[in-house]
This record gives sequence, structure tokens and C-alpha cells, in this order.
Amino acid sequence: MERLTLSKTKRSVKGTIELTGSKSIANRALIIRALCNDEFPIHRMASANDTERMQALLKSNEEIRDTGPAGTTFRFLTAYLSLQKETQILTGTERMKKRPIGLLVDALKSLGADIKYIESEGYPPLKIGAPKEELGANNKVSIPADTSSQYISALLMIAPTLPLGLELTLVGEIVSRPYLEMTLNMMKYFGINYHWNEQTVIIPHQDYQAKPFTVEADWSAASYYYAMAAFADDLDLQLNGLFEESVQGDAVLSEMMNHFGVNTTFNEQGLRLTKSSQPSKTLFEKDFLYCPDLAQTLAVICAGTGVPGKFTGLQTLRIKETDRIHALQTELNKVGVNFFEDPNDANYFMVEGKVSYENIPSFATYEDHRMAMAMAPLAMFNPIKIEEPDVVGKSYPDFWIDLEKLDFKIE
Repeated sequence: MERLTLSKTKRSVKGTIELTGSKSIANRALIIRALCNDEFPIHRMASANDTERMQALLKSNEEIRDTGPAGTTFRFLTAYLSLQKETQILTGTERMKKRPIGLLVDALKSLGADIKYIESEGYPPLKIGAPKEELGANNKVSIPADTSSQYISALLMIAPTLPLGLELTLVGEIVSRPYLEMTLNMMKYFGINYHWNEQTVIIPHQDYQAKPFTVEADWSAASYYYAMAAFADDLDLQLNGLFEESVQGDAVLSEMMNHFGVNTTFNEQGLRLTKSSQPSKTLFEKDFLYCPDLAQTLAVICAGTGVPGKFTGLQTLRIKETDRIHALQTELNKVGVNFFEDPNDANYFMVEGKVSYENIPSFATYEDHRMAMAMAPLAMFNPIKIEEPDVVGKSYPDFWIDLEKLDFKIE
């Protein structure tokens, strides 16, 4: 599907949504299961394309393994395959070939991995051979703390399987601590002991313990419904599958949405959204360093409600599926809203204006699932078009189907 038109006649959001499982959690669980000596069941598996691809590639006997556009899958498999005895080619889409992998490769090579670049130095695709006999003989590795948390998580998950474990030092400011805590909490669930002291994580050699696991729903996916809740005149929405005690950094969403008059009540199935007040017209200010995947949605929420926003901690947004800062600037400008760098401080980005448009805007999605889903709630004001809507398959294939359950019209 090249484009869809999305509309909604009433600004009423009532119903129940069964949220898809978190692909971040599911992909970690799949890698841990692959590293475990025994099988175990994973319940509420994410239906995301990325997760299905991870499952297929872990089972594959092919020499060439293609991760497509799945960054998490590529990075986790780079570390996992570096432990295997067979030579593998790991590749992906043209966009994936432009996403750096050098820091992770350097760290793995320092542990004894045999990895070579096939095309451009520092970028996919990779040729991953059987590890050298002394793999893990050097068990001390340093990596910049402001790099992708997926590099660090990839190293953490293989750490217990290394002969001497791993002593991983994070150099500089740690930008994605909640994602690292998610990884370590999941490893702890499967019996792994670790010690995190300031900038160093020490994980001794030990075995993962197999036990059944349930994947929590995705808080990032929930954010799009919180946006609809913020725009709604009439609201009573149940989102199933979320935990009040969550390992996801994006769980801060429920608290930050109080600013926009959205109230969250947890229950046995998940949570219920109701309207507690009208959105505050005062400045919404947030550091997204620990929850960067929420930034696009909150920028759209500010735009839709007319609440001015001041965002920081967006360092990693330029190296995601697309340059998300540029994408937000371009697409919000189509509906009369400015998203711009603070002229007095380049660390801050401002959202100014309120959504207004006469002709139906057509939003580009840049091969980025989050751009498609973040812009979708704007259809509550007037019809919009979404280009390449199938991109949501990366993390939430049923997104458009679920919107129809809330009386959105899709053409």
C-alpha cells in the first residue's frame, strides 16, 4: 500500500486495545533463549516484523542472513554470531548499510571475534567467522557510553557465556540507561548475576537458567493512543498488556501525560485512560535522553494541543531508522507547526504553533514506523494521508486495524 487516507468524524476515543508485545523485550528474550542451554516458552510474543525476522534468522542455517531494516536484530545478531563456529554473512537494507556498526565490531574483535567488513569500513554487511581460540581471554572492554544502547546490550547478553565473563567500561555520559537496565533486569530474571559500579558492569561467566517468560506490551506503541487521548473530547480507553512495574524506560509516559490532562489507572489487564483536565497551556519541558522513542509522539501531542514544548536529550534521533529530527521538522511544517533548534542552546529543540491545515496533508514516513504512527492521531482534527503505511509492520503490524476499532476510517 503506497498511501492511505485516515479520518475520524468524532473526537471520541472509547474501547479496548490489545497492545502488541514490545519488540525490544521480545528480541532480548530470543537472544537469551538462543544462548541458553535449554528451551523455554516465550508468551505474548511481539507480532512485529523485526521479531519475526529475529526468530527466523536464529533458526536459519543459511550462510547469508538478511536482517532487512531491523537495527536491533542486526546488532544483537552481530554479537551472537561472533560466538558461533560457522562463517556467516550478516547484511540488511541499503539504509542499514549506512548505519554504523564499527564500535560494536571493535569491541567484539578485542574479545577475539573474527569479523570483517565486506563493503565500507565501519558499516554492514559483515563477514563473521568462527571466533579465535582465545575468545574472551581478554575480558575487559571499553565502549563510549553515548553510543547506541543496542551495542552495549548486545555485549551484555553474550557476557555470561564468555570463558572469563566480561568487564565492560562505559566511557562518558550514559545516554540510554533504561535500555541497559532492561537488558540487565531480563538477564537477572534468567539467573544472571552482575555488578554495576558507576561506569563499569562486571558479569562473571555463568549459565542462563531457562524459565517461562511473558513479553510486556510496548510502551512506545501505547504513546500513540496517549496522543489520541490528549486530542479527545470524550475518553475512556483500556490498553491491555502493560505492567505498572515495567522494565521499559518509556513507562515514564504515563506520568508525563498528566501535563496534557490524561489520567492513567492501572488494573489487572493493563491500564485505563480517562480525561482528568484540559491540557495545560504552560510549557511542556522534557529530557528524552532515557526515552528517545517517545520524542516524535510528544512533539505531535504538543502540536495538536497547541502546548509549547522544549525538548532535550535527542542526541540519538539522527541515527535511527531515519534522521527523526529532520523528519519531524519537515512533516510538522506541513500543518503549520515549527520544530526547531533553540537559537540560544543547540541542546534544546522547541515546538511552537498549533495544528492547522486546509488541504489534506500527506505525511512522508521515511521508512520509519514511528513517523507513521506518531502522525496518525492528527487525523482526529481533519483527514490526513500517510505515505508507505506498511512501514508500521516493523514494530506494530496491526496498528491500522486497531485504529479502525476506535472508529478511525481508513481508505
